[in-house]
Amino acid sequence: QGYEGLVEGGDNIKQANWLSVSNIIQLGGTVIGSARCKAFTTRAGRLRAARNLVEHGITNLCVIGGDGSLTGADIFRSEWAGLLDELVRDGQISEEVARQNCRLNIVGLVGSIDNDFCGTDMTIGTDSALHRIMEVIDAITTTAQSHQRTFVLEVMGRHCGYLALVSGLASGADWLFIPESPPEDGWEDLMCERLGE
Repeated sequence: QGYEGLVEGGDNIKQANWLSVSNIIQLGGTVIGSARCKAFTTRAGRLRAARNLVEHGITNLCVIGGDGSLTGADIFRSEWAGLLDELVRDGQISEEVARQNCRLNIVGLVGSIDNDFCGTDMTIGTDSALHRIMEVIDAITTTAQSHQRTFVLEVMGRHCGYLALVSGLASGADWLFIPESPPEDGWEDLMCERLGE
């Protein structure tokens, strides 16, 4: 459950084995769970997360996420030594355990369906999102044609029109709105004229 799992600990932290990851390759990446975690935005929450990691001897994290997840990872990394010192002072771990876990290694990977991160060809999640969008478009296209109707489809993407643009190109959409290029005045008439054609 992402940072929620780190903070809560218990059964949320377990070693993956061959059996636990069999037959999941075709599933979305969130098969391991994902959750927004208010507690991790506080030092007390990160202290609990540090305690849980140390308890399991984990000093390497692979964080896949967007701005919030990667910012949280950077803060956690920068605070790590101080968190361990605090755990020692509170008697929750020994100095020896703190010494053994003194370094936290983090690899950050951009997980964003928006494909809006410079320096990458495609962020994790974009391909899956495009695939789902095209499945939906394929399913409604024949219905639209047989009923001679116009369909309006809103796709995912917070402030980025990448998914809309690429799926619009792939499906031959007649009209497209993307946040990077807001419509000009009079767009309604232009759209109706295009659809009328």
